[in-house]
Amino acid sequence: MRITPPDLGPAACRGLDAVLGDLLSSDGGTPGDAGTAWSDARRQLGDCPTPPAAACARGPALAALSPVTAKDGLPRELLATLCERCAPEDNPCGQAVTRALREAAARKNPPLQEATWSLEHAGSALGSACQELVRQAVGPAAVTGPALEPQLLALTEALAPTCVKTGQMPAPLLNAAAVQQAHQAPLLATLNTAGAVETKAIEPDQKSGPGDAFRAFDRDELSGVKLPMAGTGTGSDAVLRLEYAPSLKYAVSFQVRATGPGTLRAHVRAPDGVGNAEAGGKAFFVDPTVCRFHGTGRWEICKPGVPLLDVDAVSVLPERPGVELKELEIIGAR
Repeated sequence: MRITPPDLGPAACRGLDAVLGDLLSSDGGTPGDAGTAWSDARRQLGDCPTPPAAACARGPALAALSPVTAKDGLPRELLATLCERCAPEDNPCGQAVTRALREAAARKNPPLQEATWSLEHAGSALGSACQELVRQAVGPAAVTGPALEPQLLALTEALAPTCVKTGQMPAPLLNAAAVQQAHQAPLLATLNTAGAVETKAIEPDQKSGPGDAFRAFDRDELSGVKLPMAGTGTGSDAVLRLEYAPSLKYAVSFQVRATGPGTLRAHVRAPDGVGNAEAGGKAFFVDPTVCRFHGTGRWEICKPGVPLLDVDAVSVLPERPGVELKELEIIGAR
């Protein structure tokens, strides 16, 4: 039986890896007087619509040879074209973004300018690179829990604008992260603010918790509901859960009157695999803390830096036994 060799594409593609290898290995890889050879390689790459994986794997060597701040731009120009043409699974710029995210999560300090450049030139890998940013950084930043590594927050602020500008960032998730991180990552609050909308106090459609939970919404400041302590204090097992169906499109502020301290957390739907899993693991959500109230018996107003979007529920969690929730108003819009 005759075996048909695989189609390696145009001749420019078949010889591209060898050309790049020769350039990178000659004279230490310095363009210098070999500028013509680099220009020829750039033209050959221009004739190759989808570079082979081996050629794409030359990306890190090109990046090391010509840093973003370098004056000699020939290797960097060639890398830009390579990234814009390589398939997502072979894309050196997309891989550079993923690598930077992993390094930041491990408390290392990846170069922010290099990571930003890589994301901006990721071509067909832009979508998957932004998904990695969502999964590894923005999602964890929107969850109530341990503080994120400063390196990861700094990288998130550097990369998020590109994903927002290209429509690759879920707005509800971004705003939830901006609310949870607040002054830890202030740039996030500037990326996706909602326009002005007419808001009012909106009662929840369903209340899960103490049977007299309605007393926190009866506009009687003398009545209230005593809150038992929760087990682990996560958004999914809060002692009082206020649900909206359909979701609250905007939640702009929270007004609380209570005796004793506690917190409010929003429940915002997240992409699959991001944040916390619902019971059964069929859906995911993030739960930013939107209010910490002291419980002085007087009204306290919590206004997040940006509106929360598509809020499914709000959870109330007391910080000690004996807390009584007198009144709660959630200001937003359907």
